[in-house]
Amino acid sequence: MTPAVRHPAEPAATPATTPATSPARRRRAPKPPSALLSRAGVTAVLALATVYTLAPLTWLLLSSTKSRADLFGTNGFALGEETHLAENLRHLFSADGGVYLRWLANTVAYAGGGALLAALFGVAAGYAFDKLAFPGKERLFALVLLGVMVPGTALAIPLYLLAAEAGLVNTFWGVFLPGLVFAFGVYLARVFSAAYVPDEVLEAARMDGAGEFRAFCRIGLPMLAPGFVTIFLFQFTQIWNSFFLPLVMLSDQDLYPVNLGLYVWYSSALAQGHPEDYLLAVVGSLVAVAPLIAVFLMLQRFWKSGMTAGAVK
Repeated sequence: MTPAVRHPAEPAATPATTPATSPARRRRAPKPPSALLSRAGVTAVLALATVYTLAPLTWLLLSSTKSRADLFGTNGFALGEETHLAENLRHLFSADGGVYLRWLANTVAYAGGGALLAALFGVAAGYAFDKLAFPGKERLFALVLLGVMVPGTALAIPLYLLAAEAGLVNTFWGVFLPGLVFAFGVYLARVFSAAYVPDEVLEAARMDGAGEFRAFCRIGLPMLAPGFVTIFLFQFTQIWNSFFLPLVMLSDQDLYPVNLGLYVWYSSALAQGHPEDYLLAVVGSLVAVAPLIAVFLMLQRFWKSGMTAGAVK
């Protein structure tokens, strides 16, 4: 008896799929308890982080709508009897001869101009550390990494002493110039340069006769736009929230950034018994947060792409 011969066009027999191993059955299989607990734990942590982030902003917004009597006589997360936000804003911008607007303009100059130049210098330095070969490159980059680990508050007194030698104490430049150096931005820029700028493109540009500066301006800098925006946002936030360096460097109130000015009003409310200054500090804090939120919303498309750079290869 000869074995049956299968025709070439006839499909091979496949083992029957049992109900226990069917794809639909596998999809309906319940998740193990450990996975559910892990998911619930992550959700709980994220919920706590959200509450921790939004609770101060909520208190600040609600407190800014209250009168002075409601501010001290009601719960911090409760609304007052009436909304006084417009009145409080008018009082804020007219107090002490409108000095708050000057503080706000100073902060925009310190943070906006300083972060823009710091991002440009950082991107150029990171690009050079990544793409160029020069003696002592890795040793210099090790010094940059060392600068990343030193907190800014530890540098305030040395910077004050240097500014005193240069005659920059109590001047605009005494606060503006230190913001141009951002060691963490140089490190980020080197990482972005390695991920975004192919060496082959630069080699092609050099073969076409482009110098290093032209290759950076025409090729490297446009490719590093997400990194530039990310570094700008980091430094902008850092300078905008800077407090200790202006406190050490400045004594003229016309040069104060907004954080230092609000501290003066708050200290006046506590030490000299001026409750109206406490309300000014609260409303001024709300206004000072608005530019940061606006900048992040306007540039979110760039910094989102920058933060996820290299996630997928």
